[in-house]
Amino acid sequence: MPKTGRPKKALVLTDDERNALVRLTKRARVNRSLAFRARLVLACAAGTLNSAVARRYRTTNATVGKWRQRFIERRLEGIYDEPRAGAPRTIMDGDVEAVIVKTLETTPPGETHWSTRSMAAQAGMSHTTVGRIWRTFGLKPHLTESFKISPDPQLIEKVRDVVGLYMNPPTNAAVFSFDEKSQIQALERAQPILPMDIGQPERRTHNYMRNGTLDLFAALNVATGEVLARCKSRHRAADFVAFLREIDASVEPLQEVHVVLDNLSAHRAPVVHRWLLRHPRFHLHFTPTYASWLNLVERFFGMLTEKALRRGSHTSVAALRDAILAYVAAHNEKGKPFKWTKTADEILDKMRRFGLRTQQVHAQ
Repeated sequence: MPKTGRPKKALVLTDDERNALVRLTKRARVNRSLAFRARLVLACAAGTLNSAVARRYRTTNATVGKWRQRFIERRLEGIYDEPRAGAPRTIMDGDVEAVIVKTLETTPPGETHWSTRSMAAQAGMSHTTVGRIWRTFGLKPHLTESFKISPDPQLIEKVRDVVGLYMNPPTNAAVFSFDEKSQIQALERAQPILPMDIGQPERRTHNYMRNGTLDLFAALNVATGEVLARCKSRHRAADFVAFLREIDASVEPLQEVHVVLDNLSAHRAPVVHRWLLRHPRFHLHFTPTYASWLNLVERFFGMLTEKALRRGSHTSVAALRDAILAYVAAHNEKGKPFKWTKTADEILDKMRRFGLRTQQVHAQ
């Protein structure tokens, strides 16, 4: 009579359990061990002997029996790893607090900021531990950002005016965000750019040749996201008036036109005032001094620089103009507007809190 071994308790799956195990088998690239255990349980549930399952998945009978038994006893929870105690902590909460306080309130002798290694030498721990503490609490001593608080006496009124146009534009009116991107350089790399290859990023030389400059006039239609752009050799008041004429021609005759722009002197020249008097449907809204971030077209300029100019190589001003206009055409085909989300009250409150914090720091 053949030996059949010890009788095994039947492994029966519910539909939910089977679906959950099948999903786990598809996570082989995320958690290989968990997917492997799920395959073992599914094979055992199909009535296959442990020895046959072990041969199919190239493991031992003991391994198959272990995960079969654990699933029978604890169901799905049984195939997950149990929590382990691990080694005792060597860095206590007080040590972490000391690193944070020292990072925020002190600097190393003769230096402007801490590095992970200088802090590690001071705190008596490894630089990798210091790095983990800094990442956990969002501390980045190696980074610095610039800021400028606007001294404009009409700051509050201008912020409310401009943000109101973005979030609640007037009816039967077109709102444009206008600015000039001046002195764009046609830079030609000293040697040809090497294209990206498998395992190798695009490469270019650090040095370049200058082939002239041009100015870009751009007006972003806040409602549609389309950009009206013209490249010019200079940005005088007469050039600004000429561009206003193009905006005028692009808008329906019965619509009002509101233009958000900065405080460049060319925007306030007498020739501009005379043109506005002859075109009363145009209304200019000036951003506060040192507040170009309030001009929505600046977001478009940032995308233009990042996606079309910074990595380019332009042999002439004409080539640079073609690259700019090609990007503008591609942008307009998408027709997706930028969405302004911050209200004027939120912006002003954030500026108030920033100003109070700055005063407190310098009062110490």
